[in-house]
Amino acid sequence: MTLKDILPTKLGFGAAPLGNMFRDIPEAEARATVEAAWNDGIRYFDNAPFYGAGLAEIRMGEALAGKPRGDYIISTKVGRVILDEIEDVTSRDLGEKGDVFKYGRPNKIVNDYSEDATYRSIEDSLKRLKTDQIDVAFVHDVAQDFYGDEWLSIFETARKGAFKALDRMRDEGVIKAWGLGVNRVEPIELLLALEGPRPDGFLLAGRYTLLDHDSALQRVMPQVAERGLGVVVGGPYSSGALVGGSNFEYAPATPAILDKVARIKAIADRYGISMKAAGLQFALGHPAVAAVIPGASQPSRITEDSGAFGETIPADFWRELRAANLVNPEAPLPISN
Repeated sequence: MTLKDILPTKLGFGAAPLGNMFRDIPEAEARATVEAAWNDGIRYFDNAPFYGAGLAEIRMGEALAGKPRGDYIISTKVGRVILDEIEDVTSRDLGEKGDVFKYGRPNKIVNDYSEDATYRSIEDSLKRLKTDQIDVAFVHDVAQDFYGDEWLSIFETARKGAFKALDRMRDEGVIKAWGLGVNRVEPIELLLALEGPRPDGFLLAGRYTLLDHDSALQRVMPQVAERGLGVVVGGPYSSGALVGGSNFEYAPATPAILDKVARIKAIADRYGISMKAAGLQFALGHPAVAAVIPGASQPSRITEDSGAFGETIPADFWRELRAANLVNPEAPLPISN
């Protein structure tokens, strides 16, 4: 069973903002956002212990507590264990995302991709999420953006520990599927090249978007599609740059990125299309994509995402983007004719 078989909706909910990503989000607002997602028919929720040091999982667990467990799918991640011990959040080394969760819980975060830590991480997530099953487990951030020159040794630890543990848990029915949850294509390439263990799909954030898809398109997506696996696309709005924000990849967008956004938007405006619709539907146009999971911390954002998901986009819009070299010529586009 692959991710494409498991996920119930093409539009999912990325829970990173519930971990107080970039700002201190009131409890009522976080709860209302999950409720809005549920009321809009979203039934796939992605989370991670890393998001606010367990805060996003706790909030989601409370928000979904009264819902029938068989009606929705939860994915979460392993590789970070959250301790009861408190630490100085300003001294955390989080690679390129140093300040992203500075408003989260101050609990100590330990990077650990061993077999024992994987089992403990799943157990802890079950408690925080108030559920008896994790459907999908992703090994989180085994890539250069977090670990720099050490990333290959971290990957090797995960290969001997987390990968084997999750492979066993999947085969025993404890989880339904597992894979990597990363922001880079290299770890996915590396895992696909191994004879074993056997992942069921991947969560790839920021690398198959309207603004940045060349490397994933060439190096990862064909292999995933060939094997019948699925990719969950995270960060479809490229940290907000695509929809008018100032950040790309959690840093100020470069002039080249801002120019590309402006050129796409000029075409979208002529067709009366929202940039959110263009971003979501571009990602879903690839046959390997199982779901897209924009993050949200306000109910109004959920409404926007749902509307964008269902927006009608004329085929000529996509053709014009291609003619203007704003999408890779090899990228599958959501054109029905």
